[in-house]
Amino acid sequence: MEFTELIIPFEIEQKLLWKHNVNAYEVEEVFQGRPQIRFIEKGHIQGEDLYVALGQTEAGRYLSAFFINKGKGKALIISAREMDTKERKRYGKTRRK
Repeated sequence: MEFTELIIPFEIEQKLLWKHNVNAYEVEEVFQGRPQIRFIEKGHIQGEDLYVALGQTEAGRYLSAFFINKGKGKALIISAREMDTKERKRYGKTRRK
């Protein structure tokens, strides 16, 4: 999966900042790198399933960015936060391969 456009609504951008201390540009950095993308669950609308992108920012933060694949290279960002311990271990193991 490759994305050329991230859709981050203003309300989501504000929530990321005040609740998770994550800036929108950090989410963009995760997607510009080579994130590990995993399916999370089926969406309520057909074709709008939830995914998570695990990746690292240029500053070295490990983030989990949750999004809906809107097709045609577009991702609608739902949330983003620091990776938890389990995600970080999984991310580290897969990066070494």
